[in-house]
Formats: sequence, C-alpha cells, structure tokens
Amino acid sequence: MILYDSRWSGPHGIARFATEIAQRLPQLQPLQASLPLFHPLDPWRLAREVRRVRPHVFFSPGFNAPVATPRVPLVFTVHDLNYVHFAPNTTVLKRAYFAMIVKPACRRAARVLTVSEFSRRQIAEWAGIPEQSVVNVGNGVSASFTPVGERHSPGFPYILFVGSQAPHKNLERLARALARSRARREVKLLVTGQPTPETRRWLAEPALSSCVEFAGSVSDEMLPRYYRGALALAMPSLFEGFGLPVAEAMACGSPVITSNRTSLPEIAGDAAVLVDPGDTEAIAAALDQVVYESALRQSLVEKGTRRAAAFSWNATAAAIGAVLAEASAS
Repeated sequence: MILYDSRWSGPHGIARFATEIAQRLPQLQPLQASLPLFHPLDPWRLAREVRRVRPHVFFSPGFNAPVATPRVPLVFTVHDLNYVHFAPNTTVLKRAYFAMIVKPACRRAARVLTVSEFSRRQIAEWAGIPEQSVVNVGNGVSASFTPVGERHSPGFPYILFVGSQAPHKNLERLARALARSRARREVKLLVTGQPTPETRRWLAEPALSSCVEFAGSVSDEMLPRYYRGALALAMPSLFEGFGLPVAEAMACGSPVITSNRTSLPEIAGDAAVLVDPGDTEAIAAALDQVVYESALRQSLVEKGTRRAAAFSWNATAAAIGAVLAEASAS
C-alpha cells in the first residue's frame, strides 16, 4: 500500500500536480491526517501516522515530509528551492523548515521527485546527494488547455499574467514595463486574482493603475479561455521550478514572453520570447514585439503548440508510478 499525502490543495502549481497525479494513480491511499500542512507538529504527527499504518511507501506530492520513519521508504516532491535561494520570498521559519525537515528528508528518501532539470541539479547540490537520487518527472498540460474553445473577451486587448503576486513573480516590473511600452495605449495587463496589499501600494501610481486590470478568482475550468483570449502570456519570473502557465498558454495557442532564468528557458525552449526579468526596458520591448509583429506572434503560436505537446500528465504519472513501484520493492 502507498500512503499518499492528499492535503495539497489551493491555487498553486503543486495543487495542480497533486490533483492530476492522484487521478491517474488509483493505488494511492489518502492519508488520514489530524493536522493541517505545515502545522509546527505535523512532521512528528505525520511520522506517527506512517508508523501506525506501515505502508510500503509514503509519498507526498509536495515538499512536506515526516521525521525519520525507519523501514518505510519515503518519496516526496521538491518542486523548487524558492524558499532557500530567493530571499524576498523566505522567512526565518521557512529557512529553518528546509534546513531541519526538507534537507534531512532528501538524504534519507528512497527518491526525491522534482519537475525540471534545473531543479534536479539544484536540489542535489543543496542537499548533498547524488543527482541520480533526484528524479525529474516533469509536469503536464490538461486536455482542456487547447486552442479550440471560447475566448475571454473583457472589452479590451490584454496581456495575461497568471499566478500569485509573490515577489519572485515580478508583477510590478512587468506592469512598469507595460507602462513604458508603446502598447500601453491600447493594451492592458490582465492579472488573475485580486491585488494584494503590496500590489495596491504600487498601483497607487496612476501610470500603473491605468494599465492593470484584475480578473478576480479564475477557476481551472475557466483558465483556458483566458489564455485563448490573450494577445500573449507574460511570465518574467525571477525564480521558477517549472512554470506551468508557460506550457498551458502554449497549449492554448497563446504566444509567451518569459524569463531567461532558472527553469523557464528549459520549459519554453525556442517557443517563447525570453527576456532578462531584471531589465524593465527589455520586457517592454518584448511586449511591443509580440503585440505589433504579427509574423512573430504566429511563429510563437506554431512553435508553442508543438512544444506544449511534450508535457503530459500521463507521462508524469507513469514516471512517478515507476519510482513508487521501485521504492515499494526495495
């Protein structure tokens, strides 16, 4: 029996990963947990539950792990080391959790899963473990992300931004880039979700507030039509372990502008405009290119559609299933 931590849910990429994998691996037995994820006592309570159940393997789709559980192989997933290497996103408690829980778990795990070669190499180096102990299982694109279907039409042409407004997502610089671009006269930046208090702070500048709109909560079911209706997806992130919106936008036939850092060039390949995410002028130039150069836009759509076909949840689930079977037999 494979005991599975089913508590990962919410508006983030790990939740999408967890949901898609659980749907494809019926052998997973959901954990009956008494505490929420990241409760201070959860690693110890989780270890107690694993010892009680005695599964063949304990598997988490995220980076939480029990403290030592002898004789029960651990397979867990570290999607990236954002909280370790990107200072604006971390706190003393997050750094302590990664140092005291995640790193020791990497060292005793049967396998650590991750979603890109960038993350695989970085995790192995950080944890001090052989690279072959970290398995890149990738991410997928759901069947609903397709160029065919309804398009969101808010009454203005828009560049789409999908994701949280955490510092590494680089939303403020993207908004400033659009405000400096030629495209600002006719195009708005449409952001999923509602503005956070920090976002509201810089939106107080009229030049920025006039070119940014918020879509509110957008469900997974509605998201494809937002991609299809966009002139482009812009994701100039400073740090990503994968960057699901890049693959999803490509699958929907939307051109992509993304960062030349971390995992994003690996995921985008030659099917996106890559920019230095720290260079506001470079982002502005990329926005103008995609808005005004129809030949470039068409080329990105064609390349993106081919590129997106490489990302399959079935393949990801099969790779995880193989790792779990190997760990169970060990």
